[in-house]
Amino acid sequence: MTIKEAILKSLAQFTEPKNTFDITDCIISKKFYEFKEAKTPHSTVSALCGDFIRNGDTRVKRIKENGIYFYYLARNEQSIDLDNFGQSQNEPTKKHSKIEKDKVFIERDLHKLLCSYLKNTGIYSKTIFHEQSNAKENNQIWTHPDMVGIRFLKLQNKASQNFLKAINRIETFKLSSYEIKKELNSDSELKKAFFQAVSNSSWANYGYLVAFEISDSLVDEMERLNQSFGIGIIELNANPYKSRILYQAKYRELDFKTIDKLCKLNKEFERFIEQTEKLMTAEERYYKSTEKELDEFCDDYFINDSEFYKYCKEKNIPTDEE
Repeated sequence: MTIKEAILKSLAQFTEPKNTFDITDCIISKKFYEFKEAKTPHSTVSALCGDFIRNGDTRVKRIKENGIYFYYLARNEQSIDLDNFGQSQNEPTKKHSKIEKDKVFIERDLHKLLCSYLKNTGIYSKTIFHEQSNAKENNQIWTHPDMVGIRFLKLQNKASQNFLKAINRIETFKLSSYEIKKELNSDSELKKAFFQAVSNSSWANYGYLVAFEISDSLVDEMERLNQSFGIGIIELNANPYKSRILYQAKYRELDFKTIDKLCKLNKEFERFIEQTEKLMTAEERYYKSTEKELDEFCDDYFINDSEFYKYCKEKNIPTDEE
């Protein structure tokens, strides 16, 4: 049999998710496959386990605990208590920690990835640092979005552009709010992050929850929450251009009272609104310079592929190639 077939046969032996070391040990001990040419059997198994997920093979799913991926067969999902799975796991062994210890990045490191993805779709975005707000209370954490974004409607004809501005200027742009998380591995994590996104985006036309790692076991619940509350979900990739919207956000009217509150709380948000208004009202002869001013005010984004590969390496953000 092939190594992938051996992985599937090995996973069938287990009644709970297993890490790639356990899967490799099972393959070797039960002689499902002989690693004659592979000098590092575990690395081979680890890479192929990741391939199941990256290639959308629905037979295998995974969950992340303590920085380690645990794999299981999709057909066994109903019999696995995924919400409490992490509680039954011991601290990672030294060999596991050695693999993951250098792959630590913070949530803010993901902002440049999201900004680059959004820029590629025509959205200007800006990080809102809640620690710089006037109000320092913990209850304000669910008031601030992690990032805000704006997309301008660009009609091809100048006459139609001016006509739209004259009758309904608010239709010429759309504002979005983004709540960013490193990972969503359990139902409780998803719900906490989702309702934080609901709270943080009440002012915007669109609200999104963004995560770098999302457990396959959460698909049904994400769909239910999206349909019930209208918050969209974006799966962020180390290659920002491979990021994708899993569930579209539903359109809402702007809440100007909340926008006013955020402007009072946070100077960066206030400046973002000021820059938006400035571009909306700019005369045609000043439009390009005003647009450039907004672009420079917003977050940095990658110009080419080599930039994001270098960035991910510096920030220890795992890529598909690892």
